[in-house]
Amino acid sequence: MRAIWTGYVSFGLVTIPVHLYSATAEHGTGFHQVHASDGARIRHRRVCEREDVEVPQSEIARGWERPDGRTVVLLDEDLEALPLPTKRTVDVLGFVDERDVDPVLYSKPYWVGAAGEQGQRPYALLVEALARHGTVAVAKVTLRTRERLAVLRPRHGMLVLHTLLWPEEIREPGDLSSSAPVTDRELELAELLMDQLAGVEIAELHDEYAAALEQLAVAKMTGGEVQEPEEPVPAVDLMAALEASIRAAGTN
Repeated sequence: MRAIWTGYVSFGLVTIPVHLYSATAEHGTGFHQVHASDGARIRHRRVCEREDVEVPQSEIARGWERPDGRTVVLLDEDLEALPLPTKRTVDVLGFVDERDVDPVLYSKPYWVGAAGEQGQRPYALLVEALARHGTVAVAKVTLRTRERLAVLRPRHGMLVLHTLLWPEEIREPGDLSSSAPVTDRELELAELLMDQLAGVEIAELHDEYAAALEQLAVAKMTGGEVQEPEEPVPAVDLMAALEASIRAAGTN
C-alpha cells in the first residue's frame, strides 16, 4: 500500500510518527456517460469561463472566494504553508467509550502504521492501552483540504483512524418514528425470529450488482429478457407474517 498521509499522532506529550493508508477501495459500476442516440462517449472539458478556452490540469489551481467577492488563487505550495496544527498531526483531544460515538457520524476508515523504528514502541503502547482501557481516542486531523473530526481505535493489534462527520453536517430528520402500538406477543415473535436468523458471516457476502448489470446488458444486446425480482408486499397480518417467517427460518 502507498501512504496517503504522513505525520504524527499526538496524545499528551507522546508523539508517534505514522503513515495513513486508505482502508477501502469501493467498486464502481463501470458506467460511462454516453449520447443516448448513438452511444458515443460524453467528455467533460475544463473551460475557463473568461477566456472560453480549455485549460490543462497543470494550469488549474484552487480558488477561495473572499466575502467581498474577490477570488484568491491558492497553489499547492500555498496550502503547504497552511497555519493549521492538524495538517501534520492527528491531535488526540481525549478518550471516550466507543458507544458514545453515534455511528451516524462515521465517514471513512484509514489504516494507521508506525513510521520508522522510532514510532514502533509508542505505537504498540497506544494500541494496547486503548484495548485495555476499552475506549477510543477522539482527535482532529487535516486530510487533503479539510480538517476532520476522527477517532482512533485498536483492531487486531493495529490502529484504525475513522474520520467522522462534524455534528453540524448531520441533517435533522424530524420525527420519523412510528406511534403504532405493538403487542408483547409480537415482540416475543420478533425476538424469536432474530434469534433464529442470528449469525451472519459478513466476510462471505458479496456485491451482486455487477453480475445483475451484466445480465441486463447481455439481455439488451441479444434481445432477451431479464426477470425482475418480486417487489415485497407489506404484511396485512403482522402476527401471521412473523409466525410464517419463524417456520421458514427453522427449515433453513
